[in-house]
Amino acid sequence: MEEVDLVIVGGGIIGLACAGATARPGRTVCLLERHSRPGTETSTHNSGVIHAGIYYPTDSLKAQLCVEGRETLYRFCQAHKVPHLRCGKLILAGADEDETRLERLIVRGQSNGVDDLEIVDADRVRHLEPNVTSRTALWSPSTGIVEAEALVRALHREAAARETLLLPGMPLVSADPSAKGVEIRTPAETIHARAVVNAAGLYADEVSAAVGGRQFTIYPCRGEYADFVGRNRGLVGRPVYPLPAPAGEHLGVHVTPTTWGNVSAGPTVHYQNDKRDYERDRLPVEAFVDPVRALLPTIRPEDLRLGGTGIRAKLSPNETTFSDFLIEQDPVQPRLIQAAGIDSPGLTACLSIARRVSALVDEILD
Repeated sequence: MEEVDLVIVGGGIIGLACAGATARPGRTVCLLERHSRPGTETSTHNSGVIHAGIYYPTDSLKAQLCVEGRETLYRFCQAHKVPHLRCGKLILAGADEDETRLERLIVRGQSNGVDDLEIVDADRVRHLEPNVTSRTALWSPSTGIVEAEALVRALHREAAARETLLLPGMPLVSADPSAKGVEIRTPAETIHARAVVNAAGLYADEVSAAVGGRQFTIYPCRGEYADFVGRNRGLVGRPVYPLPAPAGEHLGVHVTPTTWGNVSAGPTVHYQNDKRDYERDRLPVEAFVDPVRALLPTIRPEDLRLGGTGIRAKLSPNETTFSDFLIEQDPVQPRLIQAAGIDSPGLTACLSIARRVSALVDEILD
């Protein structure tokens, strides 16, 4: 039986960031990833936005770790040559009452520590985005975009450089917890770990149950995208968002450029039971036209084609209920650290999440 100090279950952005953050001289860290390569699920099926930290309730982990993680992520991307752009973001207002909601959003952002927000008029909107029409908007200059797949590769390299043992194609089959650790069984071997980090994304509830941790439910939420085609591929140079729903977590279908010059619209929201179903009953491209026209009035159906999909790991059963990240030493299984329910802004917060997880691991192992 292989003996290690720490097993991290899940090789997405969060698991890889945790692998790099928890590595220490003399500490054996092993990462299990069920797929043949890391970061193939939620980590790379998203909008690729580096969020400022505007939306989330003050004092929530999402607010705190997004604001902390944003600048850390920008520095990491710069140091590791990950394609990214601090391009800013516009959140558009429509009706008169929407201006009040913009002002409330600024107040929330400021209370979260986002100190560079401002409301801009129609002329400034046109200057920033000539194809966007709005009487007024919220301008967030610290928002950006990042190439998620390149970020996964950089985090993978960083973890490997710190001598983390990375095991792709190696799912957790079962586990036996004990007072001194957890026996992790994979298809190839049994590993005894003094501590376990649950960074299993869509499968975090199943991993927690297997390791003897607290019970919770992950609700798979599929989001679909449409891609801009032809001359419209460069129609915007920064993310353009509607005002978010008054309650819950859905930020609305937004328009986002990529670092390689494409533009996509999405994601939609569809809660489903299947954690693997990315394609069944896809929306028609026409379903994206009205939401996109609210941001870019000249868009026609023929300007769009169906794009990718992603499935987010939600701790809330519907889009009107806020759920925070679950990052803690498990109250039932003290050898288990939870890093679960990491939906947006998990990409932005990945390094600050990893730092928090690392501190919890140190309390167990040191």
